[in-house]
Amino acid sequence: MKSMARLLSLLLLLILSPFFVLIGLIILIDSGHPIFFKQKRIGKNNVHFFIYKFRTMKNNIGDIPTHLLENSDSFYTYIGPFLRKMSLDEIPQLINIFLGDMKFIGPRPALHNQVDLIELRTQAGVHELMPGVTGWAQVNGRDELCIPKKVQMDKYYLKNKSLWLDLKILFLTFTKVLKMEGVNQ
Repeated sequence: MKSMARLLSLLLLLILSPFFVLIGLIILIDSGHPIFFKQKRIGKNNVHFFIYKFRTMKNNIGDIPTHLLENSDSFYTYIGPFLRKMSLDEIPQLINIFLGDMKFIGPRPALHNQVDLIELRTQAGVHELMPGVTGWAQVNGRDELCIPKKVQMDKYYLKNKSLWLDLKILFLTFTKVLKMEGVNQ
């Protein structure tokens, strides 16, 4: 299954490469280098890895979750809110899937400094799952969920994971992205 995900991610990377170039050029023109944002996250079994995204914020933010920034709108690049609203900033995570750090479906990887989230996930056994680009918590509240509720959703996924649930999450993800639901800028 892991090799199939890697193969599919490679295929999608090839198919989406014109969009990578276009988005990269827009970011470059809008706010310069770097095009990609690389951030330390927590993966399966609490192992650190670097997640890749298109950069939507100015370069001086660090590892602060967007919702904790005071006046976060002032930190966005011009194109950043659009990329986030459409979840286009997440496309480079196909690289993480290809590298074997992530899957398409699973709990979103925590920031390395989100100690409370990491501890609760470890207590619930969720740390044993490979993180995903989208997951049960994302289709049931995304950015609005408090940490205990997010862990509850992740635990539900752990106990009930199946091909059917993954397909349901995939369908709900596309629906929410198209409706631009649940995204805090």
